[in-house]
Amino acid sequence: MGILNVTPDSFYDGGRYNTPEKALEHAEKMVKDGADIIDIGANSIRPGANVLSAEKELEIIKRYIPFLTERLDTVFSVDTFYPEVAEFALQNGVSIINDVSGVFNEEMAKTVKKHNCGWVIMHTGGGDANKKVEYSSSVTKNVTEFFDDMLKKCNEFGISSEHIMLDPGIGFGKNFDDDIELIKNVSKIKNKNSAFLMALSNKRVIKNSSGAEGEERIFGTISANVISVMGGADFLRVHEVLENRLAVNTADKIIRG
Repeated sequence: MGILNVTPDSFYDGGRYNTPEKALEHAEKMVKDGADIIDIGANSIRPGANVLSAEKELEIIKRYIPFLTERLDTVFSVDTFYPEVAEFALQNGVSIINDVSGVFNEEMAKTVKKHNCGWVIMHTGGGDANKKVEYSSSVTKNVTEFFDDMLKKCNEFGISSEHIMLDPGIGFGKNFDDDIELIKNVSKIKNKNSAFLMALSNKRVIKNSSGAEGEERIFGTISANVISVMGGADFLRVHEVLENRLAVNTADKIIRG
C-alpha cells in the first residue's frame, strides 16, 4: 500500500504532492515500483497536527480522487474517518476505506456495507498520536481483544470478515515499548479471518529505535517490515514502495515459499 499524502503538513512528506498532477505522477511511480494499493490521505494525523473538519477534508479530496481514479488503473483506498468523505470516495473509484478512528462507527459501517467495499479498522485504544493509553494488561492482549470485538460487530452488522483489514495502529495510543511489542508479536495478534496491515513507515518507533532522521528512516522501516512479514503481515503501508517491495519479496519467499 503506497502512501499518497495530499495534505501540506504530513509528518514525513507533507507538501510534496499538493497538486493533482504531482499526486498522479507519484502514484504512477508507486504503482510502477510495485504498489498494489494507493492510499490517499488529505488529513494529517501526525503528532501535533490540526485535524481537518469533514467539510475541509472533503473539499481537498474532491480535487484529487476523481482526477486520480480516472487516470490510473489500480486499487485506491482513502484514509479517512468521516463517513461523508468515504461516501464520496466510494462513488468515485475508491474501493477501500482506511479508517483510523479506532471505533466502530455505525455510519461508516453502513457506508461500507452499502458499497460492499474493503474496510481497514485500526486500533488506538482510545488514544491518538499525541495520547498514550495505559493498558490494564499487555498491549498485545488489548489489540487482540479489540480485533475480536470489531470483527464480531462487523459480523452482526452483516459485513464479512473477508472485507476487513486489521491494523494494530503503531504510534496511536502507544509508547515506544508498546510499538516494539506489537511488531514482535504480529503472529499473536493477527486474526486468521481477516487481512493484516502493518503501517509503521518512518514513524517515531523507527526514529527512536534506529536513531535515524528524515529519509534515513527507510532502513529501519524495511527492517521492521521484514519482521512483520515474518510474523504474517499481509499488507504494508509504506512511503518508499520500491525499496520495501524488494526487501519483503525476499522475506516472503523465504518464509512462505
